[in-house]
Amino acid sequence: MTDEKLDQILKQALAPEINDSEIRVHKRRKGKMKFGKIGKAVAAAVAVAVIGIGGLGYFNPVLAAKIPLIGKIFEKVEEDVTYSGDYTDKGTVLTNEDPVGNLDTSDYSVSDQGITLTASEVYCDGYSIFLTVNIEAEDADFTHIPEHYTGVNVADNRTAAGFYIGGTWSVDGSSPEMLKNTFEGEVIDSHTFAGMLKVDLAKKVSGSGELNLNVDGLGYDDDRMLDSEEISASHWTDGNWNIVIPFEVNETDVKTIEVGEKKGNITLDNVVVSPYQVIVHATTPGEHRELTDDWREKLLSKDPDLTDAEMFEIIGWTYEPCYTIVFNQDGEILHPDMEMAGWAGFAVQGKEIKTLHIFIYDNLDDWDRMESEGMNSSAADKAVIAKEIRVE
Repeated sequence: MTDEKLDQILKQALAPEINDSEIRVHKRRKGKMKFGKIGKAVAAAVAVAVIGIGGLGYFNPVLAAKIPLIGKIFEKVEEDVTYSGDYTDKGTVLTNEDPVGNLDTSDYSVSDQGITLTASEVYCDGYSIFLTVNIEAEDADFTHIPEHYTGVNVADNRTAAGFYIGGTWSVDGSSPEMLKNTFEGEVIDSHTFAGMLKVDLAKKVSGSGELNLNVDGLGYDDDRMLDSEEISASHWTDGNWNIVIPFEVNETDVKTIEVGEKKGNITLDNVVVSPYQVIVHATTPGEHRELTDDWREKLLSKDPDLTDAEMFEIIGWTYEPCYTIVFNQDGEILHPDMEMAGWAGFAVQGKEIKTLHIFIYDNLDDWDRMESEGMNSSAADKAVIAKEIRVE
């Protein structure tokens, strides 16, 4: 099959049947991996198409095992994950692997319930920790894990497999927080998954530290079960995989731009630009009431998917959400990943960042129009704050 023919098939299959932007907003607010822009049946078709034309060795465990992977996972997945980019010389290698699969250290490898989790590399920009891992399970068949889109548009042709993770994390003895994100990456063979996890820190850190990862569950979806009402983590295993991971903050190419502009009920505090993400810090009424670690732990123990806004509502505090969208100097939209109280994250995905155009709304419909129509949309005039920021 030619690339042109495959493109035609995918374009026909991916004709939008649902409001894509609403799904992406839902994904950002919930912080969970979903299929997002495609329906269940189409997701299966895309997963099969992508897997079917995958690289040599995908279905050959013997061939895959002869290629050193651990210590090189950033290199393996960096083009396809949401927070993509060139991680060369950015991350710290924790564990190496020789050509026959031997590890040079077991400090970052832990096994339980027949599943081995090995931490491979780590990078921290002071605001988030990016950790690569290798997951091995002898009795599993990972080849049926669906792939989801990681680009802004279907035409970007960017997909990655996903692996669910449950548990908590903490840094340097802080109160544990629930793990919200998933591993994104690539299925290597039936028993091996290589991926990256992004952990957003509650506040900026500097110097060095330790990430305490307490994993109590691992799971993945199955493209053979896409017709089920609920496919989330159809293969789930409870267990105990705890790893303490040292990290060094790498401030190279990380810039914080103070803004302090207030209009209406919204204040654009500052913007952080790092090699892989742009973070917009903005406050609205009610956010001065801080959700303490104790409150978070109590509420998330009841429902780990609660957003900050939902937690504020349960407690009875006032919270007014805002909706942020960002473009670069070329009018390219930055991939919106997650927005919570005071924080909106966007993936750079290799785009050139010289100037940022930031639009903050208090109305989701206006945000939706801006997202679908682009930077020149008439919805730009509806933004509470519209700010052009020179980065370099």
